[in-house]
Amino acid sequence: MSDYYNPKRTYGIFNPNSEEVFKLSRSKIDLFLNCPRCFYLDRRLGVNRPPMFPYTLNSAVDTLLKKEFDIHRAKEEAHPMMKHYGIDAVPFQHEKMDEWRDALRRGIQYLHKPTNLLIGGGIDDVWINPQKELIIVDYKSTAKNSEINLDADWQIGYKRQMEIYQWLFRKNDFKVSDTGYFVYANGKTDKEAFDAKLEFDVQIIPYKGNDSWVEETITQAHKCLMNNNVPLPNPDCDYCGYSKERVSALDLNFNSK
Repeated sequence: MSDYYNPKRTYGIFNPNSEEVFKLSRSKIDLFLNCPRCFYLDRRLGVNRPPMFPYTLNSAVDTLLKKEFDIHRAKEEAHPMMKHYGIDAVPFQHEKMDEWRDALRRGIQYLHKPTNLLIGGGIDDVWINPQKELIIVDYKSTAKNSEINLDADWQIGYKRQMEIYQWLFRKNDFKVSDTGYFVYANGKTDKEAFDAKLEFDVQIIPYKGNDSWVEETITQAHKCLMNNNVPLPNPDCDYCGYSKERVSALDLNFNSK
């Protein structure tokens, strides 16, 4: 068994009989929307999906972008890219910025009292416009030759992420703009040589969010956790499909002996 992955854990498991607050991250809400069964196995039964490989290069890009925007935050001025795209805003200064960015331990949080779920998530950046509206910003990175956009089906997760953050800041009594931005770094592959240096084109893509779905989804996720029956598998879930075929193959092999 891997030293890094334990498919069965004993912590962070929802107890329907407990009155304690239960933490539910932004990513777990997205998991519920993608596959209620995988969500239930994870949060109620403690069976994790196999982890994806860590995107260390993406993390490095995120860190460098944060450092770069923080320089302009300290000066209370717009980043040149913001000026280039005609965005009338500056990076937002707040004493909790580091806390909001700490996805593992803190992040931006709100206690949803009807379900006793503490919803949270770690943001990349926040800007503020002259109307004193906060603008939620998310950093993304990739390497592709085609146009960068938000049109792929799988990018619904990016949009949900933005909308949950907008919802969280509103619940923390901030005035939030419907329009957020994705700062998208695209690694160049058209260079003649690597030369130990990877260059990026960076563009800013606006997205008008709608967080009206968040409240009901939290309620439904809580209802799922309270149920003693495991939800049906999502036919489009790769993990559920693999699990089904694995069990079938093992049964076939066993019965053939």
